[in-house]
Amino acid sequence: MHDDIFITKEGIQKIKEELEELKGHIRAELAARLRAAIEMGDLSENADYIKAKEDQGFTEGRIQELEETLKRVKVINHVNNSSDEVQIGSRIVVKEEGYPEEIIHIVGSKEADPGSGKLSYESPIGNALLTHKVGDIVRVKTPEGGINFKIMEIK
Repeated sequence: MHDDIFITKEGIQKIKEELEELKGHIRAELAARLRAAIEMGDLSENADYIKAKEDQGFTEGRIQELEETLKRVKVINHVNNSSDEVQIGSRIVVKEEGYPEEIIHIVGSKEADPGSGKLSYESPIGNALLTHKVGDIVRVKTPEGGINFKIMEIK
């Protein structure tokens, strides 16, 4: 499980789109910037050249990271509605006392986005919710104390 990277089908698509953009448009743009900077001469003090080389290094590193991710990816299948336990891929409705219900989607760390309700199964809240059932009250330890979530529904 440590070598596997869990991602939804949508997450894989986003990675593939980013990879395509980096390998195509972005690489071509960087090559043009480098050519233009080289034509200016004296590369040792050419800020455009130095910046383009830094950007190229970042881009190539990102391409390698995305390619490695795709090699290790395990697709998170959408959980059947009959699932009675929170799993990776579950969408769950939780209620914290004093707050409105919210939907949390348990995903892999590569596509976690807490602002949009996507929590990694490795995060404190995501990990605490795993294997629990509708009606369970789950206590999550936080630096300020603890939070109690009641699982209202598993979608």
